Amino acid sequence: MVRVLEMNLSIIIPTLNEAENLKQLLPLLQSCLDGNDEIIVCDAQSTDGSADICREYGVQVLSPKRGRAFQMNAGAKIAKNEILYFVHADTRPPLTFREDVLRYYTQGNKLGCYRFKFDSKSTLLKINGYFTKFDRMMCRGGDQTLFVCKEVFNELKGYDEGHVIMEDYDFLIRARKKHPFVIMNGDAVVSSRKYEENSYFRVNISNFIVFKLYQMGVSPEKLDGIYKRLIKHPKA
Repeated sequence: MVRVLEMNLSIIIPTLNEAENLKQLLPLLQSCLDGNDEIIVCDAQSTDGSADICREYGVQVLSPKRGRAFQMNAGAKIAKNEILYFVHADTRPPLTFREDVLRYYTQGNKLGCYRFKFDSKSTLLKINGYFTKFDRMMCRGGDQTLFVCKEVFNELKGYDEGHVIMEDYDFLIRARKKHPFVIMNGDAVVSSRKYEENSYFRVNISNFIVFKLYQMGVSPEKLDGIYKRLIKHPKA
């Protein structure tokens, strides 16, 4: 127990025009943190005042090159704590996230994530969330949040900045070849906005197509172009 109390989190949030989400996420995170934890927002030159919101909450803001891999690597580079915890701005981890991450970490898990559920009453989206309890790559994704030991992150050279899409999958595949991975009990709450802009079936079919093309070795640039043509993105 002493060791758990001595460890701290560095929470890294990549953002692009997420001011409204940050107004909800930052106070939620701060209400759960210890004095030596930190939050680092890596903002890709947002035009909606996202950086100003972070400063209002006393949160450190970086302005790295746009692209989640670049942004998350930049945050990890300056993180001061042993455990990195990556959270998307439109995701809400459980209020127990700090104790959950520390508990699983001290049990020997070098990296792990939550299951997820959508902020929607849709039965179809509840089915999607149900499958995230299974340990299959198609059921994973950055929205489930990810904790990882900084030593492991550095050993793997972080996220591959050549991936403009699917960077989370690439990192997990490389990490799991060498280190134990755990799916924590509990659900991160994920925004359903992409489904609202498109449709349930359109998003799921698009995700399946891109995932299979990724497995076939199609380049990240082509995958990104294909995905943007298949569905409308809320922030496009």
